Amino acid sequence: MLYLFSVSWGNVSGWWTIACLLLGLLYSFLLYRQPITISKIWRNLLFTFRTITVFILTFLLLAPLFKTVNKHLQKPLILIAEDNSASVKLFPSKNYKPENLVEQLNQLKKTLGDDYEVHEYNFSKTIADGFTTTFGGKQTDIAQVFTALNSRFVNQNIGAVILASDGLYNRGNSPVNEAQKLKTNIYTIALGDTTPKRDVLIDHINYNKTAFLGNDFNIEVAVSAYQTKGENLKLQVLTNGNLVAEKVISINLSDFKKTIPIKLNAAKEGLQKYQISLRSVANEISVTNNTETIYVEVLDNRKKILILYNSPHPDIAAIRQSLESNERYEIKTSLISDFKVSELSNYNVLILAQLPGNNANMQGLLTQSEHLKIPVWFMLGAQTNVSQFNLIQKAIMINSNNQGMQEVFAAPDASFTSFILSDSAKIKIQNFPPLLAPFGNYSFAGSTSVLLKQKIGSVSTSYPLLAFAENDNRRIAVLAGEGLWHWKLNEFQQYGNHHTVDELLSQAVQYLSAKNDHKQFTVSPVKPVFDEDENLILNAELYNKTYELVNQPDVAITVKNKNGKTYSYQFSRNGKSYELDAGNLPPGEYSYEAKTKLGNENFKAVGIFNIKTLIAEASQSAADHQLLYLLAKQSGGEMVFPDEINRLVNLIRKNENIKTIAYQDSTYHELVDEKWIFALLLLLLSTEWFLRRRNGEV
Repeated sequence: MLYLFSVSWGNVSGWWTIACLLLGLLYSFLLYRQPITISKIWRNLLFTFRTITVFILTFLLLAPLFKTVNKHLQKPLILIAEDNSASVKLFPSKNYKPENLVEQLNQLKKTLGDDYEVHEYNFSKTIADGFTTTFGGKQTDIAQVFTALNSRFVNQNIGAVILASDGLYNRGNSPVNEAQKLKTNIYTIALGDTTPKRDVLIDHINYNKTAFLGNDFNIEVAVSAYQTKGENLKLQVLTNGNLVAEKVISINLSDFKKTIPIKLNAAKEGLQKYQISLRSVANEISVTNNTETIYVEVLDNRKKILILYNSPHPDIAAIRQSLESNERYEIKTSLISDFKVSELSNYNVLILAQLPGNNANMQGLLTQSEHLKIPVWFMLGAQTNVSQFNLIQKAIMINSNNQGMQEVFAAPDASFTSFILSDSAKIKIQNFPPLLAPFGNYSFAGSTSVLLKQKIGSVSTSYPLLAFAENDNRRIAVLAGEGLWHWKLNEFQQYGNHHTVDELLSQAVQYLSAKNDHKQFTVSPVKPVFDEDENLILNAELYNKTYELVNQPDVAITVKNKNGKTYSYQFSRNGKSYELDAGNLPPGEYSYEAKTKLGNENFKAVGIFNIKTLIAEASQSAADHQLLYLLAKQSGGEMVFPDEINRLVNLIRKNENIKTIAYQDSTYHELVDEKWIFALLLLLLSTEWFLRRRNGEV
């Protein structure tokens, strides 16, 4: 509500107000000092009207500011978050039904009354509005509850957060760390039972998602067993119904945990399904968590990447480390003077770090790489001879009269379609430190695709920083800058990982090394295995005869599971390509067939993918009340049990930190903009004119 207004001044003194009043009095005196035919009372009234009018007009010339102050009260926010994950219903505490929780929470809201502003949420993998009794969440991320609430109610009067949960989470960051950022009181309602139950389970499996044909690879199965001391468990691994590994585990503790290493062989190419299972024991509380399925993509060979350089540089180590994080690549680095051109045929991609240089003889190497159609990635820097670089490729030309360098930032180009970087990677790249690029004017051929453009200071340019081209059936890439090692350090400092740099380099090398079979129509899922609560996403590309991306024709796809049930969809257009978000499908193995027609020619693409059953919620049967206690303790709250929910009302009312806060908003605007000022002047002048005319003075 408006509770205060005042007039303040700009660059002039408030003392001029007196001068405005004196001017109004003087003007009125001069106008009405002579005897006139009207009575003294009417003359004094006219004198007053004219004085006020002149005062207001001259006062407005001082450009005074009109200040209004609005005061409003914000009740304390009470945010109630209910755990909607499956574990709440799977493993309830004795003598308590989870279905009663919503009724109790609604009663809590009613009892708190109008003194508080209460918001209700439920959560599992993500947070949603309102309460629910479904308890069907396949994964639990408690940390994102605090992150989401902190984002939604930033700078607002959050009095308390009430978290009703069993304390079990299988996804996301530590809830304790995220809760500290919320800076409010957290009260927890401890659901579930902490009593260990008779159960054997596969806690998790550590494995690499790719292996190479004919090689052995290891998986690590984390086995847990509770209240089963003296039992012998049989651990089996099957693929395509065939037993490929088996181990017997002796349980010697009531609370048993052990990681079992198993060696498997990649005997068949393609996406391989492995089912790992534990034999159940008598009176086990749950057998759902005894089985886990993993998928391993078996590749026929690794791509061999050769990095040549004229002298050592930190970028070389950074590039090697990033590419070695992808098991599909085998990396070799060498001084160009030590490398034998005859060995070039052993490699799939050639990376030239700051080559050609002033002293390196590269003619034989370049001729051989062109003859073998080996993709080349030029990475420019201070050691690069720009003139020679312009002669040996056609992707980018640099017109420069000196060997100077300048700092340039990276700006992703949205029109690039050769491969797709994640949205998070694009955002991070824009905020990375600058690279050092050769100074000069840049130009590029029409067939060159630019992924990253140069941004010099705050000025965006059309100059390419990272670009790709294809000449004579051979792919070429150019990174016109050095300093990738700065990017890796910066990303690790901010995010604790190198995911973006690894993704950029890996995607680029994958594009360069891809077999150039010029398929006109391709369809592929964004990944071979989806979790059951993930949306199925597929991408499609259609090329015309000149191998240009087009998406005018419609693309239809039929998805079929192993039982023969089919799902039909239509792709949506995305840029120059196609994309399909098919939503959630039941777990299982699927095949797909996509069709389209370009001109008079029909195209078809087929493939497979898998949707994996999530059993994360069944992997822990005992609630973690210690976590709930810690969340409440560190924030100044308290943990209660379901039969004590009514206590929360008194705890919140007695908490002196939870109180209504008054906010003030001050607004300044010029007094001359007020419409009522105009109305007042019009009224004064009109009244004065009417009285003068009535008395025969007009």
